Amino acid sequence: MLSGFFSDTLQLGIAQAVIGALLALAVVYVARRSQIHLERETIVALIRGFVQIVAVGSILVLIFQGPSWASVFVLLFMMLAAAATSARRAQGIRGAFSASFYGIAVGAGFVIALMTALGVIDSRMASLIPVGSMVIASAMNSVALTLERFRAELGANVGFIEAGLALGAAPNRVVARHVEAAVRAAMIPRIDTLRALGIVWIPGLMAGMLLAGSDPIYAAIYQFVVVAMIVAASGLSSVIVILLVRGRAFSPAEQLTVVA
Repeated sequence: MLSGFFSDTLQLGIAQAVIGALLALAVVYVARRSQIHLERETIVALIRGFVQIVAVGSILVLIFQGPSWASVFVLLFMMLAAAATSARRAQGIRGAFSASFYGIAVGAGFVIALMTALGVIDSRMASLIPVGSMVIASAMNSVALTLERFRAELGANVGFIEAGLALGAAPNRVVARHVEAAVRAAMIPRIDTLRALGIVWIPGLMAGMLLAGSDPIYAAIYQFVVVAMIVAASGLSSVIVILLVRGRAFSPAEQLTVVA
């Protein structure tokens, strides 16, 4: 319908973006009628998201014309930004940013590097950066969920943890079940995504390949590969970050410092 009114692709895209934003604002209005106030956060997120994605698209036009090695710096910048976002979920834990960065860099970086070296991912920037960004974003979400759940577990079990410490148990042993709970909470969405692949949803990458004329079977297999990479990177990142931060929740005298 919109394509009949707009012949220019840029104008069509802006019209589509406006309709999408209005739909989101309509949901916010319905929530407001139920005394659920999300107006400010949603409006800021919509404006910020639109500006950021358009800026990234403009930058990618220039980057794709550069040498292939430049993709390493682009992915590194994404990892730094992802670490900063994840670290916000770990207020009160020392070194949350560095732990988040190491977790994401090692988890997502290892998966991306390995799959590129094996030829699973095309090393061209036009393929490496989009796929790599999906892996990094998923690792970021898993790290954020891990940190948030771990912090919540500590805050809800202060008495039990301090009792264990008072009895002489090592900090890592006292928080072992909370570490497991945090990683499990972060991985459940990823595992459910893999379990529902192709039944509940058809991911964007596969849809894009189909629209581009790729063979449907190959598109489906490649999408599975990407989701499997996401699960691997998310799991590895979550494990690394929790191993790094679990000791930082305690003082050098083995006293719990994260209480809320």
